[in-house]
Amino acid sequence: MDKLLLQGGARLSGEVAISGAKNAALPILCASLLSAEPLRLTNVPHLNDISTMLRLLGEMGVGVTLEADGLILDGSGLNNPVASYERVKTMRASILVLGPLLARGGEARVSLPGGCAIGARPVDQHIKGLQAMGADIKVEQGYVHATARRLKGARICTDMVTVTGTENLMMAACLAEGETIIENAAREPEVVDLANCLISMGARISGAGTAIIRIQGVAKLHGATHAIMPDRIETGTYLCAAAITGGDVRLLKTSAAYLDTVVDKLMDAGCDITVEREAIRLKAPRRLQAVSLRTAPYPAFPTDMQAQFMAINCVADGVATIRETIFENRFMHANELMRLGANIQIEGNNAIVRGVDRLEGATVMATDLRASASLVIAGLVAEGETLIDRIYHLDRGYERIEEKLARLGAQVRRVN
Repeated sequence: MDKLLLQGGARLSGEVAISGAKNAALPILCASLLSAEPLRLTNVPHLNDISTMLRLLGEMGVGVTLEADGLILDGSGLNNPVASYERVKTMRASILVLGPLLARGGEARVSLPGGCAIGARPVDQHIKGLQAMGADIKVEQGYVHATARRLKGARICTDMVTVTGTENLMMAACLAEGETIIENAAREPEVVDLANCLISMGARISGAGTAIIRIQGVAKLHGATHAIMPDRIETGTYLCAAAITGGDVRLLKTSAAYLDTVVDKLMDAGCDITVEREAIRLKAPRRLQAVSLRTAPYPAFPTDMQAQFMAINCVADGVATIRETIFENRFMHANELMRLGANIQIEGNNAIVRGVDRLEGATVMATDLRASASLVIAGLVAEGETLIDRIYHLDRGYERIEEKLARLGAQVRRVN
């Protein structure tokens, strides 16, 4: 099993390109199930989760053709509406095949998903929404089995804001009969990117990016070409890595348009940030100021950046309070950061982080995707060597992270 070995102390500087967004690419890959015509995608990141989704789609009969700058998905051969446990158990995003399969073929059998162990993320909102559109759904032997002759438009108000739930229902509604209104919809940029792809395929969608999305169903969707948006979480992670090392980096092929809260917090920490049309430059001070934060659904501070900011607060000047409101089990990285010498106190869904003068290298274990990133960030400044175990979590969401960090001057390598 691969591990990541870091030698702390290097100041990051230079330029590196940001990859396409994993959380946008995964639902857009599933959109290929809605049409019998080819969907061409560019800026698709090379990640384990992407590979898993492509294998799943291939098992369903979707043709996958890799190109130098992207890939082509051909749903004309769709013949197997089943997502098996073996394929789904490592990736929660597999539930996103449920809506498209049901809308186009009238049936889907999808295993209940797995993924990072960061808390309960039930699929009941997906099921309730599809039932409101006329689907007959049974949950048996660990599978969601859904059937419908043709889905009907409906007014759906989710009990909670759910990104994958919004995406699943939006895709299903594209081929439903009549109008579907999704209230309390997720507003994340990745939802908007999916909507833009669907619109290019012939869907009639309005309101994406707001709390109310309207979809007028159509008889069929056609092929299209779409470029995946930049990964805002990868962007934020590299900004934090540069900040903690007192670095000066310029991130290419990305945008600050969806990172207002992250950029604001980094500026509060003392960083100088310059925003360009397709790039962001960060210059960090010798020592950061502690910054408190509270996670909440977009456009508030993203839960996927909480762990990275905990890491930079570990060596910042002052005391920070981090309040996690999205997932109930997302402080597992705190214990690993404390193995490096961090001063962190957990009180329910609050973490009090008191900055220390230095961290010391140690062997630590990644517990989920973003926790992995926090350990990498801390390892960049920890004295001596930091060895991060179970980095398969890291490979699910960061493309060639050791290569990109090395390009910026980090002393990091992958070991087996």
